[in-house]
Amino acid sequence: MNQNKLYRAVKNYGISVLRAIILFAFSFIIVYPVIFMISNSIKVQADTLNPAVNLFSRTPTLYGFKAAFVALDFFGSLRNTLVFEIISAIIEVLACSFYAYGLARFDFPLKKILMLFLIVTILVPDVMLIIPRLLNFRYMDFLGILGLIKRLTGLELRPDITDTVLPFYLPSLFGVGLKSGIFIFIYMQFFKGLPAELEEAASIDGATSLRTFLCIILPSSGVVFLTVFIFSFIWHWNDTLLATMYTTHNHTLATILSNIGSYITFATVQGKIVNDQNLLYGAPLAACIIFIAIPLALYLILQRKFIQSIDRVGIVG
Repeated sequence: MNQNKLYRAVKNYGISVLRAIILFAFSFIIVYPVIFMISNSIKVQADTLNPAVNLFSRTPTLYGFKAAFVALDFFGSLRNTLVFEIISAIIEVLACSFYAYGLARFDFPLKKILMLFLIVTILVPDVMLIIPRLLNFRYMDFLGILGLIKRLTGLELRPDITDTVLPFYLPSLFGVGLKSGIFIFIYMQFFKGLPAELEEAASIDGATSLRTFLCIILPSSGVVFLTVFIFSFIWHWNDTLLATMYTTHNHTLATILSNIGSYITFATVQGKIVNDQNLLYGAPLAACIIFIAIPLALYLILQRKFIQSIDRVGIVG
């Protein structure tokens, strides 16, 4: 009997050790790129060329961070990111919830066609729509009315709204922004799971559908709002496609980072133009660390609620 207990204890201990080793191995694979970035961001080129130096630099320097901070134009590009991308993400989170509620809770003509269009917006890659979108905002029109006036009178009345916030805000407002189809689908799945008795009780009390949505559905949907906001924030923060299409001088952090090499080549640090590759070797990786710092901090703050919201919303895969 004692031998069986000892055998089970040894077996359980061995399984626990094996599980810990497997988890550590997978964790190291996931975390290693971050370790690599941090290690190499403080290295000079000489340490990289030295085979005796592995992870830890013999002559660590923060000069790469100084050059990256300047090359990114951090405060200016952060302002552009907030104005163009993050406000657009917030608008998208609110607008998509409104459209999703209508699709989830009401039956109306052409609903199946709208659902088909929703699936198409999810399946069609954004890069296929670059030219139509750019022309649409370069020559802004409504139902071709202004274009017709131009053909009749020769007057160009179609405004160019590129290099403004409108190409970012308008698609988000009308539910066709960056990944809006996915967000509407997530909202729909959540709203379908809410008890219909809530809306019935509100209707008996005389509340309209809009008031029911604003006063009952929205306060009951905090978990799905958090989920969609995190996804929307990350996708807009990392966006380079739309920012490159619609802006020429109001660069966001992501657009500068996508071409960081040319910005760092002649970075001005403390009033001096630096072109010392030995000192600037770690600058690109330092720029990556600066770029991911804010989303990482946001996730660390919201991670527990985010994981709980994923579980309650029912996103799998």
